[in-house]
Amino acid sequence: MNDFQILAKGIALAGCAIGAGLALIAGIGPGIGEGNCAAKACEAIGRQPECKGDVTSTMILGIALSETTGIYGFVTGLLLIFAAPGMFMNYLA
Repeated sequence: MNDFQILAKGIALAGCAIGAGLALIAGIGPGIGEGNCAAKACEAIGRQPECKGDVTSTMILGIALSETTGIYGFVTGLLLIFAAPGMFMNYLA
């Protein structure tokens, strides 16, 4: 193995680590969005208690949809940590 292959493997591993870190930052957005959604739902229920069922069901749907972005980021990060380095090492070998 020459120096170029060692350098290429190091760059590939560093790229996977940086990409995984950036992908896992995607968990911040859904957390903020879900907190904001719950706060606004509590505010709406406080103003009009008779529409509690409608507000709650809409809130749960919105939270479920926003959570998918966090899950996609988490899965992407796991793939970059565990699956991608092996594929890159096989490609560079």
